Amino acid sequence: MSETPPSSTYLRSLRPWDAALIVVGGIIGGGIFLNPGIAAQRTESGLALLLIWVGAGLLTLIGALCFAELGARRPHAGGTYVYLREAFGPLAGFLFGWTMLLVIYSGSTAAVATIFASYASALFGLPPSMALPLTVGALVFVSGINLFGIRLGAQIQNVFALLKLLAVAVLVVCGLFFAGAGHAGVLAADPAHAGVGFIGAALPVLFAYSGFTYLNNLAGEVREPQRTLPRALTLGMLLVIAAYALVNVAYLAVLGHAGLAASHAPAADVMQQVFGSFGARLIALGVAISTLGFCNITLVAGARVLQVMGEDGLFFRAVARLHPRYRTPNTALLLLSGWSIVLALSGSYGQLLDYATFGDWLACAVGVATLFWYRRQPNQATSFRVPGYPWLPLLFIGIVAWVVAMTMRDNPRNAGMGLLIMAAGVPVYFFWRRLFSHARP
Repeated sequence: MSETPPSSTYLRSLRPWDAALIVVGGIIGGGIFLNPGIAAQRTESGLALLLIWVGAGLLTLIGALCFAELGARRPHAGGTYVYLREAFGPLAGFLFGWTMLLVIYSGSTAAVATIFASYASALFGLPPSMALPLTVGALVFVSGINLFGIRLGAQIQNVFALLKLLAVAVLVVCGLFFAGAGHAGVLAADPAHAGVGFIGAALPVLFAYSGFTYLNNLAGEVREPQRTLPRALTLGMLLVIAAYALVNVAYLAVLGHAGLAASHAPAADVMQQVFGSFGARLIALGVAISTLGFCNITLVAGARVLQVMGEDGLFFRAVARLHPRYRTPNTALLLLSGWSIVLALSGSYGQLLDYATFGDWLACAVGVATLFWYRRQPNQATSFRVPGYPWLPLLFIGIVAWVVAMTMRDNPRNAGMGLLIMAAGVPVYFFWRRLFSHARP
């Protein structure tokens, strides 16, 4: 096993608060403003809905604690790619990077940038023809600000994260204090949705919690990472769980379970009911900021994976270069953002995202599985160990495996195409190894 850091030339300038806000920003995108309505359609009461959101948050917290130990053991750039490469070999790492570049990070970035464009268009009263230019402009903007160092990018990301937390707070306050929260209807049963499957309700909720692994990709730029990563992941996850639970209480207080189940844009409906058109425009601004911040994190985190792959000889050597002054992987960043723009322009990103949505959580589960390999290695001192080992990691892996299996059952075509995209990376890997003999063995 190599003890050489994947990159020793990044500047460690991310402070604990920066790291915690990256966790928050990587999770809170557009999901909490849209998905609760879908989950409500598949639950029988407000109580069941809240239990699912809190339960999924606790499950994600377990995954975050596992990644906290992994980050403390390998506090370098690359995150899941590095863990898979060391534990299961370079092919496993390459397949993660391959799928990340083609669909997971790029597809989700393109899709969320499109959500930004739709809300920004509604906010400023722009015609539908402006949606695509706004999508491309958003991706160019968030990639451009990160070309000049992680410190500047982190400062802007902090603003995004704080503003999205402010939007959540406004939504919660409006729901709880202006619409009579606490009435019996918040937790009441809804006969119209009785008997709907728990699995169907859990899927959109779990997807709204994805993104907690992004900080590990940036571990090479975190100050005192052995201490900071566990604290940031824990604090960030607790903030997200609290925010998600309170937002759902606000939705139920204003709309009721039946109203939430009938809503396609619950955040806008709540603000519309409380403040009229001004409230709807205000939450549109909050959603636009939230989605822009998410795009910022996915591009920055994904670029670090590509940079480390380039260092390992498993990708173009050009992407391994860091800017001599800003110490940022600008080539990798431009490549990932450029491919995201191509997906947005082609209009195929939505289908690609459907193919590989489950791949993100699958990668999380396989990443957590590497923890068992690290624990068996001799002389592996670490500043943090996940509590409840091995039962909590096994619980996380088992539930995620169940979710992936249910996704494959419910959407066999999309899941099958996702697996084909991953499998297509196998011949590419062996071709690459033959073509470039300098790849790390």
